[in-house]
Amino acid sequence: MQDIHIGLIGAGYMGKAHTIAYKTVRSIFPTSRNPVCACIATSSEEGAARSARELGWNSSTGDWRTLVNDPAIDAIVVATPPATHKDIVLAALALGKPVFCEKPLGFSAAESLQLAQAAEDAGVANMVGYNYIRTPASQLARQIIASGEIGDIIHVAAEHVEDYLHDPRAPASWRTREATATRAGALADVGSHLLNLALRLGGPVDSLVADMNTVHARRDGPHGMEAVDNDDQGNVMLRFASGALGALTFSRVAAGRKMGYTYRITGTKGAIAFDQENQNELWLYDASRPAQRQGFQRLLMGPAHPDYLAFSQGAGHGTGYNEQIVIEARDFLQAIAGGEPVWPTFRDGYEVDRLVDAALRSVQERSWITVR
Repeated sequence: MQDIHIGLIGAGYMGKAHTIAYKTVRSIFPTSRNPVCACIATSSEEGAARSARELGWNSSTGDWRTLVNDPAIDAIVVATPPATHKDIVLAALALGKPVFCEKPLGFSAAESLQLAQAAEDAGVANMVGYNYIRTPASQLARQIIASGEIGDIIHVAAEHVEDYLHDPRAPASWRTREATATRAGALADVGSHLLNLALRLGGPVDSLVADMNTVHARRDGPHGMEAVDNDDQGNVMLRFASGALGALTFSRVAAGRKMGYTYRITGTKGAIAFDQENQNELWLYDASRPAQRQGFQRLLMGPAHPDYLAFSQGAGHGTGYNEQIVIEARDFLQAIAGGEPVWPTFRDGYEVDRLVDAALRSVQERSWITVR
C-alpha cells in the first residue's frame, strides 16, 4: 500500500468536504493508494494553522507555493476561487504532481484550454470537481441512456436553482466579483453543473442561445455598496449534435430552493427524471408498457446500483452529498495509481467552460452561437 501525501489548498465549504473524503475513502473503497492529509494551505498562517487543527491536517501554511513546492507532497487538491486556479495548477503540473481542481477549471475557456494542454503534456492525473453527476442515481441514468433503454434522446430539460443570494441584503463576496470569480456568476457556479450534465447525458452540443440578468445590481461590500459584476440567473437553450433539444435554467436567487438540481431526459422509448433533493431516487418511464400500466416508476437506490454498496448494504438507506466527494476522491486516487485519465479530466472541464464562454457571447450578441 503506497501512501499519497495530499496537499489541500482552500479550507472553505469544499475544503472541508475534501477533507472528509480523503479521511474516509479507504474505509469505503478498496483503493491501492492510501491518502495522507499532509498539508493544508489558506491565505494566512494563522487561518491555515486553525484549519489544520480543526480538520485534522498534519501541517499548514499560509502560502500555497510552499505547499506545492514541498517535495513531500505527492498530489494537489485545489478548492479556491476560480481566479486563483491557473497559477496553482500550472505550478503543480510543472513539478509533475497530479491535480484535482474544483470547477470551473479556468477563469475563461482559453485559460481552461491552457490548463488542459499543460496537464496532458505533463502526463499526470487530472480531474475537475463535477460531483453531482456522480450520485448512484445519475450514474444509473447514464447506464440507462447508453443501453438505449429509453431510445434516442430527443430532449434534455434541467435546472440548478438555489437561493443563497436571493436576499438583497446578502453581502458581496468573491462570487459576485469578476476579478475573483469569473464574468459568469450563477452560470459558472451552478449553471456549469447543468452544462456538464448535458454533455455527459445528452452528448456533444452543436449550438446554443442564452439569456441572463443580474437581479440585485449592487450589494454591500467591505467599503460600502459595490456593483455586482456577473449574472444572478439565466436560461440556455441547446441543440445537440444528435438533433436533440435542451433547455437549462440556473439561478442563485431562486427563493426557497436549496439544492434545486433536477433533470428530465426524454427519449423515443421513454424518459427519466431526477431531483437532487431526493438524490436516492430515479424515475423511469417505459413507453412500451400497455396504456393501463404506463407511468413513471420510482427506482429507489440500493446495493445493485453504481457505487452504492460501498456505503450501505441496505436499499433505501441512501447516500448524501459527502459521498459524492468520496467517490471523486476514489476516482482521483485510481487515476494516480493507474496512470489513466478518469472522467472528468481537465479536457472535459474545458468543454464545459467552452459552453460557458459561448453562453456569455450569446447574451452579448443576442444570437445563437455555434460551438461544435
